[in-house]
Amino acid sequence: MSLEAFLHNLHFDIDKVSPPDWEVDWEDAPLAYKLYRGLPVVPFSLEVPLTLEGWESPAKPDTRRIGDFLWYVFGLTQLSQSVFTLDSTEKTAGLMQSYRRFAPSGGALYPNELYVYLKMEDLPAGVYHYDVAHHRLVLLREGNLDSYIARALGNRCDLSACFGAVFVSTMFWKNFFKYNNLAYRLQGLDAGVLIGQLLEVAKRFGFASGVYFQFLDRAINHLLGLSEQDESVYAVIPLSVEPTIWSSSGRDKDVIVSAAELCREMTAIQHNLYVRSQRVIEYPMLTKMNEASMLESTQSFREIKAKESMNCEDQAIALPYVKRLPYDLASVCRQRYSPDMDFVLGKVSQPQLAALLQEATASFLYRNDLDGAHKKHESRVSLYGCLYNVEGIPDGAYRYDSDAHVLRQVHPGDHRLRLQYGLSLDNVNLFQVPLCLHVAGDKDHFKTALGYRGYRIQQMEAGMLVQRLLLAASAIGMGGHPLLGFDANLSDEIYKMDPQGKTSLIQIPTGLYRHRPWLKGSLHG
Repeated sequence: MSLEAFLHNLHFDIDKVSPPDWEVDWEDAPLAYKLYRGLPVVPFSLEVPLTLEGWESPAKPDTRRIGDFLWYVFGLTQLSQSVFTLDSTEKTAGLMQSYRRFAPSGGALYPNELYVYLKMEDLPAGVYHYDVAHHRLVLLREGNLDSYIARALGNRCDLSACFGAVFVSTMFWKNFFKYNNLAYRLQGLDAGVLIGQLLEVAKRFGFASGVYFQFLDRAINHLLGLSEQDESVYAVIPLSVEPTIWSSSGRDKDVIVSAAELCREMTAIQHNLYVRSQRVIEYPMLTKMNEASMLESTQSFREIKAKESMNCEDQAIALPYVKRLPYDLASVCRQRYSPDMDFVLGKVSQPQLAALLQEATASFLYRNDLDGAHKKHESRVSLYGCLYNVEGIPDGAYRYDSDAHVLRQVHPGDHRLRLQYGLSLDNVNLFQVPLCLHVAGDKDHFKTALGYRGYRIQQMEAGMLVQRLLLAASAIGMGGHPLLGFDANLSDEIYKMDPQGKTSLIQIPTGLYRHRPWLKGSLHG
């Protein structure tokens, strides 16, 4: 199968990329976190702050502060146990246990890993792995690596003014074992959700940040000692509390650097790992996509030209002016809930809808290496929604115009029945859902400018917007349930997206819910 056909089927016809007889071997499932053996470790304090209200003043962090930051980004926060039976004739039930984090993940499998480059007075400079199972750092490579990382980023960031950088990677097997080739789509979305959480936490800690989607893959993987058949970095996020250069106007940006020459500068490292699985099946399409997405030279780095705004002749409904939601991020993270059959239909007020949409899109703005410096760009991902039982707004399909803060009607009527038929699993009752939201993006996923890397970047940006939406929903007392098991062709038809060359990337039913009867325990105070 060609890579182009693979991506098309991954989105529009998943049955063509995953075998119909695929069986999940739960007994041989990998751990949801990576464990290194025999390396120096730096334990963090387990006494993390229980509130993150407001934004901290910029100040260079110490090890204690970095530990708190990483825990809120990706630490283990909750133990969850689910009871299930394999069939109705069984008299005994099985128990499935998982460790949850504040950032959601498909199937709670968490295919991503976090690595950090740190330069602090109370810690040896170097690159570390964040060991979530023990809430500690594991030292992978010691030394000041400013020059190496800056060149791998194309000299577009002044690393000397940063106290560190975060590397978000994907371990392919961690969710391929369950989802087969659908894992490739999930991994980009999961990485984006994690990045969205990281950027929101960084704001509260007073850290300035920027996301680099384009870098020399092999050079960064070589730095961390990653086997590219198993794992690869998807994004690099420098962190700073001092003024620094974030854009393509960096020093020496015109000097061309290759991954091969950088790799020759640094000795290879190989570490002892434990993933638990004894039988790892090959995933050739994932490795082919990863290989095709790699950048070998900084000459390949591109910016995305801003597109013209959509035709705005659709009927517009102005939403009420609302202030940005003031909320304690820690509290909202703890309250975030993903309902499935727990949605309860209730009327949504216009101020609630306005606050939800405005907060999600306003908080989504972030520095990145795709937009030109000092230019206003239309977001590459946008929000659509099928609304039902919203106060003062006719039932129908709408596009949210964030610049004008209005809803633009696309298709009037109640679309819940069609959307319900479009679900591959009946795990959500959409008749109980007032807001069925969709994140949309360009159907060609910027392939002309970014090649196959454009697909995973688009998925990451969609995930980043999803996480902002989930946090905003939690702040107003609602829940959201991200879904990939929906018919994209059907939702695209409802929103009449074809003329705009857009498609629905992920579906998020959102609304009020009842708490299910269950036993859960937090792993914090």
